[in-house]
Amino acid sequence: MNSNSPLEASNPHRYSEAEIAAVYRVIAERRDMRHFLPTPVASETLTKILQAAHHAPSVGLMQPWRFIRITDNNVRKNIHQLVDAERAKTAQAIGEIENTTRMAEFLRLKVEGILECGEILVVALCDDRNRHVFGRRTLPEMDLASVSCAIQNMWLAARAEGLGMGWVSIFDPLKLGQLLGMPSEAKPIAVLCLGHVNTFYKEPMLVETGWKTAKPLAEMVMENSWDNLDADLTKQDAANKGSNKTSNKPDNT
Repeated sequence: MNSNSPLEASNPHRYSEAEIAAVYRVIAERRDMRHFLPTPVASETLTKILQAAHHAPSVGLMQPWRFIRITDNNVRKNIHQLVDAERAKTAQAIGEIENTTRMAEFLRLKVEGILECGEILVVALCDDRNRHVFGRRTLPEMDLASVSCAIQNMWLAARAEGLGMGWVSIFDPLKLGQLLGMPSEAKPIAVLCLGHVNTFYKEPMLVETGWKTAKPLAEMVMENSWDNLDADLTKQDAANKGSNKTSNKPDNT
């Protein structure tokens, strides 16, 4: 049954119900994958996924994304070594900020599939970004936001093609940039593992492993101003205490 409002039904730009359902389905079923099969990715499929990335919006149309496809196994192994080294440092930092139990839990997590996946792509911010002022004068990080949009496009396209993708950010960007001969002003932001999988996680892997619990949308949406629930509760407690003090005063009337 079509439950669209008359306004939606009369919109000539609206996709068909099946097309709309497919868009929302791929969004809901996208997963940050860590487990892969070694099956190669077809070259035409890889091209389509990269083209999807290139269709992403970018601030001032600066298109700050750069992609380096890793086809040399030795380079792949070197990238894995950089990630593994940073993984140890991340675990140590978690132990210092949280506790050693949490550190041990982190070390049990599988955080990448670099040696197993069919394709490795390193995504970087281009060099000479400061000459792009449009949309970045007060928010220079919009270049990173633009590249993130490109990566999300890749994720959704990959999922639609039946492929998994994982975004690895556990690495030292300076060392990875040096390994890949990047200009000094360029910056790697992602090691993308792309490939066939045996199955997709039913829930995000960090939820399935118990590392984190996803928060509901209701906690993220506000209206007209920033709603600080903790502050509101503090104010309410103070008001209640004030009310109690008032009620305990003797009646002198």
